Amino acid sequence: MGIIAGFMVPHPPMIVPDIGRGSETQVTDTAAAYEQVADEIAALAPETIIITSPHSIMYADYFHISPGRSAGGSFAGFRAPGVKFNEEYDTELVREICRLADKEDFPAGTLGERDKELDHGTMVPLWFIRNKYKEGKIVRIGLSGLPLIDHYRLGMMISEAAENTGRRVVMVASGDLSHKLQDYGPYGYTPEGPEYDERIMDVMGRAAFGELLDFDSTFCNKAAECGHRSFVIMGGAFDGTAVRAERLCHQDVTGVGYGICTFYPEGPDESRRFLEKKMTDIEEELKTKREQSDSYVRLAREAVEAYVLRREVLDVPADLPDEMLTAQAGAFVSIHEHGELRGCIGTIAPTRSSVAEEIIGNAISASTRDPRFPAIKPDELPWLEINVDVLGEPEDIDSEDELDVKRYGVIVSCGRRRGLLLPDLDGIDTPQQQVEIAMKKGGIHRFEKYQLQRFEVIRHY
Repeated sequence: MGIIAGFMVPHPPMIVPDIGRGSETQVTDTAAAYEQVADEIAALAPETIIITSPHSIMYADYFHISPGRSAGGSFAGFRAPGVKFNEEYDTELVREICRLADKEDFPAGTLGERDKELDHGTMVPLWFIRNKYKEGKIVRIGLSGLPLIDHYRLGMMISEAAENTGRRVVMVASGDLSHKLQDYGPYGYTPEGPEYDERIMDVMGRAAFGELLDFDSTFCNKAAECGHRSFVIMGGAFDGTAVRAERLCHQDVTGVGYGICTFYPEGPDESRRFLEKKMTDIEEELKTKREQSDSYVRLAREAVEAYVLRREVLDVPADLPDEMLTAQAGAFVSIHEHGELRGCIGTIAPTRSSVAEEIIGNAISASTRDPRFPAIKPDELPWLEINVDVLGEPEDIDSEDELDVKRYGVIVSCGRRRGLLLPDLDGIDTPQQQVEIAMKKGGIHRFEKYQLQRFEVIRHY
């Protein structure tokens, strides 16, 4: 049968009466909509309920699917130990999802840390569902730090696995919206908070799942959203399918956004191949950028491609501008893929005889030796966006007041430890943030005596 319905739901523990102890009355509209979702799931009588949860095990570069035959849990951590769950996993469906992931060399499976018990992102939806429907096994899937496109692809694999096994499957995308909607809320307020909630409820209310891929990660981080990637996985499960959507509820009275929508498939619709369209748009955009890039960026790209494809260190081309062949300077090469950082390595001061050699060496390091990421693979090359920063001479400063995050990068030094942060980075809005991150990179603490330097860069795209 495949995916027979999908539901976008929040997971505030306080909505469970044994936890809320009266405070749940703040979100009666959300609770009523949740009850409707549970009634609809009971009427559908699914064989399997797939729950994607932001609070399950999460890795930067891997989607963790809960292993084993079953798992239990309780709300003991929320002072309600009597509210317990004991759920059986659909091991056949899990095996099929893993088989498809292995076939496509996609980073998803049951490897890694074993789940000791169910998380609240899973248990809150189950509390409502199990009050109305006791049958059906579950599959629990965590999110990852991978790009939104990969979350969407996982949803497509889940749909294919459900079809292959003949399961009647309901998908539950668990996730709160922004956590920064009100000054009195637990996380405060930012303008991006209400903007995110309004935008996501509009997108989900129209089942415009392709638009989920257009949310910028910096914007999402500033909004402190919780469930976006969970919603994207569900969106991918409906790729190429007409969907009837209904927006049931949106509340923000606690300072955290809670949204509930329902989704029912209504047959194939080739106009809704959103991933295919997104990849075509990205390809065209990157092609234009490559055609317009300058000699610095073209050199970095050639160095990455030569090393990733053939393990060759590119010779310095003779036709480069004179300043690249004669000048010396530190340089950083930054690589992004689908809007997410994929590697960034650089040198504060020149270590080679020319800027060109500096770029070649750092491009290779950024693509294969950044300890935060696995080495870039050949099939990633068409999707890489590369820029080069050539650093000016650092100058000593006395305080953060002499910094401008748009104009200056910062170097924080303490003995032999140093941390550097480039200027004009998404999500870095104040000198205090800039210094704090640079200190963290250098392993330097605020109570230590440290020195500040600033520098300018010429950024090449």
